[in-house]
Amino acid sequence: MEYRRFDDMIVVRMDRGEEIVARLKEVALKENIKLANVNALGAVNDFTVGAYDVNEKKYNSNRFEGVYEIVSLTGSINTMNGEYYSHLHMACSDETGKTVGGHLNEAHISATCEMFIQVIDGTVDRYKDEETGLNLFRF
Repeated sequence: MEYRRFDDMIVVRMDRGEEIVARLKEVALKENIKLANVNALGAVNDFTVGAYDVNEKKYNSNRFEGVYEIVSLTGSINTMNGEYYSHLHMACSDETGKTVGGHLNEAHISATCEMFIQVIDGTVDRYKDEETGLNLFRF
C-alpha cells in the first residue's frame, strides 16, 4: 500500500493480497482521521459482505470467491467512544456482470484497489441504539 495526502484528500493504492478494511484502518490511524468519506474501486477475489436483520439485530454475512470487480465501495470513517470506527458497503460484479454486495466485513485484493478518503474537519461519534442494535451517529 502507498498513499499521498493532498490537503483534505488522501489517495490510496492498495496492492494484491492486501485486505481493504485493515489497510483503511491503518491509514486512518496514521493520519489521525476522525471523520471522512470513503470511495474506492478495484478488484477482489475473496470478500465477505452482509445485510442487517433489524428484527434479529445481527448481520447475515455471505462470502464470495472468484473474479470480481468492485463496482462501488463507499462509506465513512468516524469514531465510537472516541476510537476509530468505519462503516463500509461494497458492491462487486463477477465475470457475467452479476452483482452482489452489502455491508463490508472483509475483502482481499486480487489486483489493486484505488481509494479516495475525503477528510472532514470535525468529529461525529457513534452510540449503540438499543432499539435497532445498530451503532448510530451521535451529533
